[in-house]
Amino acid sequence: MEQSMAQRSRVDLEGLHGPEVRAMKGIQPPADMPFRIGNMGHAVLMVRDIDVSVRFYTQVLGFKVSDVYPDSMVEGRMVFMRFNRDHHGLGLVGQAREASGCRELHHLAFEVPAIDDVFRAREHLEKNGVAIDFHGRRRAGCQVSVEFRDPDGHSLEIFWGLDQVDWNGEARPPEEWTPKPSLEEVLDDAPPGQNTTLADPGLRRK
Repeated sequence: MEQSMAQRSRVDLEGLHGPEVRAMKGIQPPADMPFRIGNMGHAVLMVRDIDVSVRFYTQVLGFKVSDVYPDSMVEGRMVFMRFNRDHHGLGLVGQAREASGCRELHHLAFEVPAIDDVFRAREHLEKNGVAIDFHGRRRAGCQVSVEFRDPDGHSLEIFWGLDQVDWNGEARPPEEWTPKPSLEEVLDDAPPGQNTTLADPGLRRK
């Protein structure tokens, strides 16, 4: 179910400090865990037209194709795509029968190294005819982001500035989240410790 813009930007301090939230935040992994996950490696999406999707992820988001499985290996073909030195950070499988309804996967997020890149991404997406669902700062995590959809309706995010939390530390309190509904507004009101100074001030819109 789609959330309204008001719901997605609301900070319910009473609910956030309520017993159910406190109980869930108190759940800890076992002390004798024999391993620890270090990173999320890749995601694989089902798409309707794999040629259209490959063009979107290469031409609009700048990914590269590492390998392709033909129909003889995977029905509908499978494409492995990279955006760093990992062989693939995203896979595409051409077996979808309908557009994504975001029923199981809510969204995928891709990090950029500087806040300027989020502003450049917004402009680049618009120039390529991609509708922007949101740009600004969300709540928990305080990342600055631009949100949009791929040709199959998968919800995507390009972000910068996600809060870093020590393994045994505490996340930023919700009183400091400072959500904002536009990229321009995030520049003027940042949460403590987040430097939102643009290296290129000309990226800011009037």
